[in-house]
Formats: sequence, C-alpha cells, structure tokens
Amino acid sequence: MYQLLAVCPMGLESVVAKEVQELGYETTVENGRIFFEGDEEAIAKCNLWLRTADRLKIVMGQFKATTFDSLFEQTKALPWETIIENGGNFPVQGRSVKSTLYSVPDCQAIVKKAIVERLKEAYQQSGWLDETGAKYPVEVAILKDKALLTVDTSGSGLNKRGYRMAQGEAPIKETLAASLIRLANWTGDTPLIDPFCGSGTIAIEASLIAQNIAPGFNRDFVSESWDMMPDQLYNEMRDAADQQADYDRKIEIYASDIDPEMIEIARRNAEEVGLSDIINFNIKDVNTLTVDKDKPVALVGNPPYGERIGDRDEVEEMYRYIGKLLNENPYLSAYILTSYSEFEHLVNKKATKRRKLFNGYIKCTYFQYWGKKLPKKD
Repeated sequence: MYQLLAVCPMGLESVVAKEVQELGYETTVENGRIFFEGDEEAIAKCNLWLRTADRLKIVMGQFKATTFDSLFEQTKALPWETIIENGGNFPVQGRSVKSTLYSVPDCQAIVKKAIVERLKEAYQQSGWLDETGAKYPVEVAILKDKALLTVDTSGSGLNKRGYRMAQGEAPIKETLAASLIRLANWTGDTPLIDPFCGSGTIAIEASLIAQNIAPGFNRDFVSESWDMMPDQLYNEMRDAADQQADYDRKIEIYASDIDPEMIEIARRNAEEVGLSDIINFNIKDVNTLTVDKDKPVALVGNPPYGERIGDRDEVEEMYRYIGKLLNENPYLSAYILTSYSEFEHLVNKKATKRRKLFNGYIKCTYFQYWGKKLPKKD
C-alpha cells in the first residue's frame, strides 16, 4: 500500500475528495491536497478515472527541514528503491514557500544527491548512476519548513485528456470544466446548454460524465512503464473502463458560440473523442438563446469576464440576458463561472449558492441558480 496524493486547485478539494471516495478510498483533505491509501491498482484506476484532480502522486515522506543536512539525511532515509528501478531516470522539481530553505535550486540538488546515494547503496553500485530507464518525476515541496517529497504517477497533467486538437485564446482546463459539471450535479438526465462553448470543453466533459467514459481512456501515464506496476495492469483497467461506458445513452447537450471558428474547433475536438454526433454545436449569439419553459434545463458556462474595457458593455448585456432567462424560465438552473464582481447585480438575482474558484490564476466565483423541479408523478 502506498500513501497517494491527488492535487487540485484551491476550492475544489471537496469535489476531488468525493471522486476519490466514489472510487473506494478514504480521504484526508488539506488545502489543494487529497491524501488516501491505495495499491498499484489504485494508481491505475485513479489516473484513468479522476476527472477533477490535476495529478496523482506517491507520497515518499513528510518531515520538518530547516537545514540542508537535515533535508539530505531525511530524504536519504526514505525507501526510494521501492519505487525507482535500477537505472530509472528521476528528475527533481522543487518549490519552497515561507521556509528557511528558500533556494529551490539548492533544495532540488540536495534531494537529487540524497536519492542517488540511497539508490547506489540499495543497488550496490559505485560511480555514476545510469538513468536511461523509465522516468520517475520527483518533487520536493517545502511549505513553512515542512518538506513533502513525492513521485508523480501521471506524467502530463490529468487535464491532458488527449482530445483537444485546437483551442481558443483562454481555454478552460478540462479538469475545471468537469468540476463545474460535478458541482452542478448534472448527470445527463436533463438537457444541458453551454452558450459560450469556445473549444467545447464543458460540453465534452459533460458528455464523458453522462456516458460514464473514463477521462484518461485515450492517453498514456508515466507510471505505465514502471517496474513496480504489474504488466498489463493499465490495459486491463482500460478494458474494464470500456465495459463500464454507456456509449448508447441518449443525452441532450447543446453547445454554441458566436464565433464560427470556435464552433469548428469545438467540433474537431469532439470528433477526436468520438462525441461529435452526441453534442449539438451551433453558431449562436447568447442574446438570442431560448430555453424550454416546461422542463428542467441546466445552463453551464464560462462566459467572457469583461476584463478588457472595450468588452465591458457587451458582457454586461450578456449577463442581463441570463437574468432575463432565469426570470422567464422557472425550471432553468444556471451555473456561471466568472470573475465579474457585479454579476449578481446585472442578473438582478441572488445566487442560490456561490463558490470561490480559480480559472488559472484568475479568482472567480461560481454562481449557482437552482431552478424548480418537476412535481413527482404518482
């Protein structure tokens, strides 16, 4: 069993923790970090299935370090040989925040030297270590003098699903898009509309959720080539994921954008993941959007924020129209991510719930408006 760590942006800890729990693991949550225990199968399963986490790492150790000697000795005492094979390539990345050991290059060099010494003893080698084998990305993160040493099992971030062939100027990350869908509690039972679809990320992630398609199904992970991972484990897990997918489920997803070029990009991205026949793409101005008044509908979007002064009037008009839709359609639920501080004022309606999130480095609010539910049939 390994101590595993799923990392995520601030504000999404509960979303990621819930996903990990649904996969069968008990969690402990810190800021941006979800800790849990699991074996090799857990590593493969979480890499394939986690929609909202950024990466999955193995925790090698945590300890207080205020001197380079202490960092070296405590790093060397960790059982690196249980993860890193003889000949493994282990680059070391680092970061340090509010710590005595503030020089990141020095911390990286000390950790690298300590791991080299440990592996030379474990594999009874002298001289230079051969690092021509599989890659084991190591990170030393020091926060307030507490060092956390990890090995990344994902490689490229888990947002790299493998379907994004092209994108616009400011695309939303796939993991954040999936988080917006999860926070909306949308599972495919009602129509979903994204009237600001850009490169199609929210619509594609919603489709993957509704059809229970593993987000990591079409990509590789750095840990696939590790000696510690059983042969064919990832392929077996992919086969199992394929069996669990509901490719024939009928769902209604409508994605539109005023820019014809973005709609073409969104279509190409959806084609790459086999969803071009599922999602209805259209060129449309949001101010002409109409919504069915007789049944529940979810509107999930990441509209322009109006950060450029010339765009402000246009964006404010757009937000007012969303308010008009909400007032006219009692069964409409709207979930809008924006950094625009006057959003509720323009919509002229207080959100049912708000959540502070980050879109990249931009501090945003996720405004959630819950529509009425249809009365239950007898």
